[in-house]
Amino acid sequence: MSRHVALLRGINVGGKNKVVMAELRELVAGLGHTDVATYINSGNVVFASGTPGAGRDELEAAIEGAIRDDLGVDVAVLVRTHDELVAAVDANPFPDAEPNRLLLSFLRTPPDEERFAAAGRVESGADEFRLVGTTLYLHVPGGAGRSKLAAALSRPALGVATSRNLATVRTLVQLSQGPGNRRSD
Repeated sequence: MSRHVALLRGINVGGKNKVVMAELRELVAGLGHTDVATYINSGNVVFASGTPGAGRDELEAAIEGAIRDDLGVDVAVLVRTHDELVAAVDANPFPDAEPNRLLLSFLRTPPDEERFAAAGRVESGADEFRLVGTTLYLHVPGGAGRSKLAAALSRPALGVATSRNLATVRTLVQLSQGPGNRRSD
């Protein structure tokens, strides 16, 4: 069975889009997936696919639909395999960045070139970014909350995307290796 991580965008932030992790685990298991675990309250679900041959689009649509129908929350879900997360960590163009100061934004599709180019022209001090496939690496030494570049590289520029810091992605890599490496928060 393929191991995957579903990354939910914008849940449990500021009291909006509340999703209880135990309910999310039950929902994903109810779709036929096994070895389901969650990591932190921001919507990271690790699972073994119970749908042989299902691609990313099918998994994303099924989980999004179930969350909308069963939990009443309309959020984007981006799915990556264990191997894709390993590749994202390995491709890190900022190896010296502090893990909590490097955001990996996982994009559903490549960004709109015109909007992306405009966002990239924003002057934001020491902040810098690189796009590798459908993963954007954003190094924000002063923190994302104060970064003009982080604000410019938001949803309109990237399309459907969700971000995690490198420390979280590394943990998701470990957890998606298999049952012996799992815990549920």
